[in-house]
Amino acid sequence: MQVTILAGRPKMLNPRIESAIDKQPVARPQYCGFTGLSDDVQVSTRYHGGPERALHYYPREHYAFWHSWFNGMGLSGALPLLGPGAFGENLSGTGLLEQEACIGDRYRLGRALVQISQPRSPCYKLNARFGYDFFSVLVQANGRAGWLLRVLEEGEVTPESELTLVERPCPQMPVKRAGDIVFNHAFDESGLRELAGLDCLSISWRKKAADYLAAGRVDDWTGRLLGPK
Repeated sequence: MQVTILAGRPKMLNPRIESAIDKQPVARPQYCGFTGLSDDVQVSTRYHGGPERALHYYPREHYAFWHSWFNGMGLSGALPLLGPGAFGENLSGTGLLEQEACIGDRYRLGRALVQISQPRSPCYKLNARFGYDFFSVLVQANGRAGWLLRVLEEGEVTPESELTLVERPCPQMPVKRAGDIVFNHAFDESGLRELAGLDCLSISWRKKAADYLAAGRVDDWTGRLLGPK
């Protein structure tokens, strides 16, 4: 599958929020290391980037949906942004959606080997990016959030690199299902137990599932979705 490779540098989304969410197609080969692409930067490293969140894939098909939604809402200011890189993704392609891609999928990307580690957790910076205060809530609720990947084998990727499925060890856990269990079900005990024991899921998401089970409830995501008060 042909993909666009993207990277970004920090910019101010508004006077208070700095982010590297605006990714642009790369023009030269990149070294894909355990923490991501050589030309890419993450600003809030507590929540973005790192070995379990080295890369972000966002399905290009979703942009037609968002274009229609923003247009229908009369939010025309966001329309020029809607293209590969707008959601902060490093990989943009067609032919693979959250319902099909599975936690643990291994893909060859150029000379690198990457693996889906977790769904993407939308945050308030999407609101600032697109100028709509509850956009992150909508992205989370409808599951058009994409997913994050870890790097298993480092190597060079080029603007012409393809993404090729090598192995699908957990076909029972599509990205969409994992996201729904955590985000969109009130308290899915059996699903959370499945996630807590899923070795190829990121450590943070396994802990999240275990913590929810111990507490008997899921977290309040207001801070992540809407930002600091």
